Amino acid sequence: MPVSQPAPRPAGLLSGHSGAGVLTIGELLRELSGEFPQVTASKIRFLEEKGLITPQRTRAGYRKYTAHDVERLRFVLALQRDQYLPLKVIKDYVDAIDRGERPDSLPGGMTLSPRVVSDQLSRELSAHTRRLTAETLAAEAGAPRRFVDDLVSFGLIAAVDNRFDEHALKITRACVQLESHGIEPRHLRPFRAAADRELGLVERVVAPLASRKDVASKARAAETAREISELCLGLHSALVHSHIARMDS
Repeated sequence: MPVSQPAPRPAGLLSGHSGAGVLTIGELLRELSGEFPQVTASKIRFLEEKGLITPQRTRAGYRKYTAHDVERLRFVLALQRDQYLPLKVIKDYVDAIDRGERPDSLPGGMTLSPRVVSDQLSRELSAHTRRLTAETLAAEAGAPRRFVDDLVSFGLIAAVDNRFDEHALKITRACVQLESHGIEPRHLRPFRAAADRELGLVERVVAPLASRKDVASKARAAETAREISELCLGLHSALVHSHIARMDS
């Protein structure tokens, strides 16, 4: 089935933008809602985690989406919806475009313009995809090497081919801050156990989709798993904060 392509917009012209040709995630959802009514913030964050888009961030950490981010999202979402292509195939294509290559056209005849990457964004992209040694992880998290070893031994982080990813860095930084309150890595083993239980729950829910052979079902299973995990995290946070609020009552 051919992909219906929206009329191209001039670069930088976005409806309802908050200024300077960039959008917040809420404005981005409104921009896409006409063509993709089912898209959610969780879906956009999932695509970001997979490296398909890399929005710039403010100093406070808020995401800002450019006209090219919107074009790229439309491209990815249309290929998923109409051609059922796996994200890896789509990512390989957009990465090739950004390297200045001219890959073969994808089904539906859609094309994507290259991304113009600033020096700052290029550094951010490099940081997003790099893998860290234990020594580099410790240095960036502000922790001694033995602290990283403790996190590994208690199952809080794990290396793949002796390298740690971005998630391991976030976990290590959080554990360093918790240690400043007297909470050591050995105290955090219940978090690992709770995460494993949550993962087991998610896997049971998406098992019917994940067991299918077609790539569209596997993509939907991954998206559903992420949405459920986001809801579980929200529930956990609400439960904890409801108890903390009682301290003031």
